[in-house]
Amino acid sequence: MNNHHDVEEANQKNSNVRINFFFFLSFVIFSVIIIRLAVIQFVEGPELARLQSESVTRSSPMLPVRGTIYDSSGKIKLAYSKPIQSLYITLYKNYSQQEGGPENPNREEAKQFAEKLYGVFQEFKDPGSKELSVEDILNSMDLQYRQTQGYSPRLIKSELSDREVAYFLQNKNIIPGLSVVEESKRKYNEDSVAVQAIGYMKTFKTSKTLEKYKEIDNLNQTQTNPGLVYSELESVGVDGLELQYQDVLRGQSGYKEIPINALNLPEEGGNMLPPKKGFDIISTINKNVQVQTEQAIKEQLEWLQRNPVSGKLHSNAKTAFAVAMEVDTGNVVAMASMPDYDPNAEWDYEKIKYIYRNGTVESFPPNDTGKHPESTVLLGSTIKPLSVLIGLNEGFFAPNSTYQDRGYAEFGKDRTRVRNSSGSVYGLLNPETAITKSSNAFMIDMIGEQLWNKYNVEGIKVWDRYMKEFGLGVDTGVDLPKEFRGRIEYNQENQSALTGLAFASFGQQGKYTTMQLAQYTVMLANKGKRLEPHLVKEIRDSEGNIVKKVKPKILNTANYEDRYWRTIQRGMSTNVDVAFSGFPYDFARKTGTSQQTIYINGQSINVENGVFIAFAPRENPKLAVAVVVPEGGYGSSSAAPIARKIFDAYDMEYGLEPNSAK
Repeated sequence: MNNHHDVEEANQKNSNVRINFFFFLSFVIFSVIIIRLAVIQFVEGPELARLQSESVTRSSPMLPVRGTIYDSSGKIKLAYSKPIQSLYITLYKNYSQQEGGPENPNREEAKQFAEKLYGVFQEFKDPGSKELSVEDILNSMDLQYRQTQGYSPRLIKSELSDREVAYFLQNKNIIPGLSVVEESKRKYNEDSVAVQAIGYMKTFKTSKTLEKYKEIDNLNQTQTNPGLVYSELESVGVDGLELQYQDVLRGQSGYKEIPINALNLPEEGGNMLPPKKGFDIISTINKNVQVQTEQAIKEQLEWLQRNPVSGKLHSNAKTAFAVAMEVDTGNVVAMASMPDYDPNAEWDYEKIKYIYRNGTVESFPPNDTGKHPESTVLLGSTIKPLSVLIGLNEGFFAPNSTYQDRGYAEFGKDRTRVRNSSGSVYGLLNPETAITKSSNAFMIDMIGEQLWNKYNVEGIKVWDRYMKEFGLGVDTGVDLPKEFRGRIEYNQENQSALTGLAFASFGQQGKYTTMQLAQYTVMLANKGKRLEPHLVKEIRDSEGNIVKKVKPKILNTANYEDRYWRTIQRGMSTNVDVAFSGFPYDFARKTGTSQQTIYINGQSINVENGVFIAFAPRENPKLAVAVVVPEGGYGSSSAAPIARKIFDAYDMEYGLEPNSAK
């Protein structure tokens, strides 16, 4: 009997445990549910509400209105956005066709729309305008949703004629979903001013090879500000100032909030936020100086190809590069890479592939053979003022030291002999006249070999340090993309340090851009201040208010005794009387003729590149100019005449007299 009672008592205890466990489990479950409901309501509620909102509306971007690029006057437009009218269609039905599936009955309606639009375009088109076929229109409608999402309006035609605009505005219901939208098209100054410096544009879709647009494309996926979202067909800068100042010029996209139904198709209604216009930039380029620089190059190249100089024609003198930079400000008032092209014409890469890049800051061969000198050439004798400055600073000689020029110099164990140009023998020279006469022998004996004697193999590093101090072999800091640092050849492994120093001392071991030459010339003019060159001096908003003003920036200073500077500046007196006949100012100048051996069809050919640097006036200089003419022959006859016309143009615009202003 007691055993039976014990069993019942045990069963009762087990039942109580199960009941208690059940109530505990129920409590836990209800607690979790209550907590989850609280999280949903108070924590995730706003986000879910946003997602719910997004599930019924979508943002369709409206292209931004790009800012204007002005010349230095702030009045002449070098690049601007011209308003145009474009025709878009929004698809309110599903017109897609599955491969192998049943025929979509809406496809016939879409074809009827295209035929109707074709008839309108045929009736109201302007003479010479691009003709669209029915197939072109159907492709633009993107019925398979390959190019854009279902709710996004499709661009049918840009730059509608006035009659087309009037027709579609009066007949809005001719086809459901049609709308005329005002957009903008990038246009450039009709005189093709500084084309390569200004740059050009392509669609965002085709520009993602550039790192900048790769990053933007990645950000597009998570961008929460619709104004910063780039659309595939939006035009973006891919070179020059258009690329360098893309973020400044672009502005922000506008957008339409489009109601979307469960089939992901648009419905009527929605809100619109108009685009924000980008900022304008005021460049340092003076249109008049720039145009006259370009014209001077064209005329000089034609002259070199028609007229023998020193007994020969220069038929391969087909390119030339010039930079004019203010000595005190770093403003680049002219920057010509010639020949150029018409930026308003339809882009034809095959026609312009050898000239579309900016040869003043980039390096490229001037023609399709790839055998002719690049846009960056050896400095030739234009390096000699710096060579002498190095010799003075190193204590190899004094400003009044003398040197007996025999017409050549010999160096090394094998007594390699290098002659002066044309084998000239100059006799007794001092550092100043060694620059004026352009003595190769002086540079080798008094600088190249002396650096070797003092530093041995480390002499190359010493020379390299001086070059970089003067901006040769480093970035100039110019506000343009794709800057080339130069091609250093004095540190080649297949030659001795002595050979490198000897040839470098008279300008045969380093190829640099015209922009680097101009910055270097500014340093010779202002006695050692390496100014950062810039092409933009102001950024303004759409109301004309100054957002940013670019001030002169000194990158580094080369500190040397004033008597050394005076010596080299006096030495910059090369005879260029033919090119500068009647020039009313005393000015410092140095010609250069860099010699190169090129190989064409297995044959070696010696060519001469014309190089010229100058600043004016000699006292209180205002403008520095650098000109390079690949295969142009002597710098005095090929490059100097171009520089003269640049100085004249600047004098006409601003005045070269001290404290002058026009």
